Amino acid sequence: MIAQWPCPGPQGQTAEYAQAFDRQREARVLIVPALFDKANRMRRMLLDAMRHLDAAGIDSFLPDLPGCNESLQPFQAQSLHAWRAAMRQAAQHFKANHVLAIRGGTLVFPHTLPGWVLEPVKGATILRQLLRARVIAARESGRNEDIASLLETGRAEGLELAGYRCGAALIAGLESAVPLVEGQRLISQSELGGSGLWLRAEPGPAPEQSSALARIIVDGLSQ
Repeated sequence: MIAQWPCPGPQGQTAEYAQAFDRQREARVLIVPALFDKANRMRRMLLDAMRHLDAAGIDSFLPDLPGCNESLQPFQAQSLHAWRAAMRQAAQHFKANHVLAIRGGTLVFPHTLPGWVLEPVKGATILRQLLRARVIAARESGRNEDIASLLETGRAEGLELAGYRCGAALIAGLESAVPLVEGQRLISQSELGGSGLWLRAEPGPAPEQSSALARIIVDGLSQ
């Protein structure tokens, strides 16, 4: 089902959307998605995992990051700080008592909640991958760009990366951000089987990984 939640934004509070399995049960898990196109590649797997959790008696919530998917907020106005505030608000609104953060979502999840982190990644790593992809695309189009010059421009005025217009604040935040995962249960990709969905060229289902991810959460909550 689709749920709405009140989210702080640059122009004041807005209504944002989340996928939700909410039957007012005791266990309530907020899922913070990966960042950029990685979120799209993993969304189907996460939704299938949420269905498994629902069958196991666990409520779960997958909010849109502001500026992404159905959000009406401009992506260019976003920053890691804004996304952290949004995820804290989502956790509070949905009364989440556990959290699952995916890849770059570990840079913005409410780490005061107990839970799980799947293959956390540094912001600098995400930024480097985005910059490298832009340089390669430019070269294929006959243009010469280099990472150092792009980064300098991004720090000053923002930059378009992988189809996202990133503001200077987001670029600066990614440069220095590291996951705060102390006290969280680290999930490695090997526990889910197969390769990481964020490495795929196109999004798609991964039923075995969905089932394995849900099982880890169910087992963790039962202990």
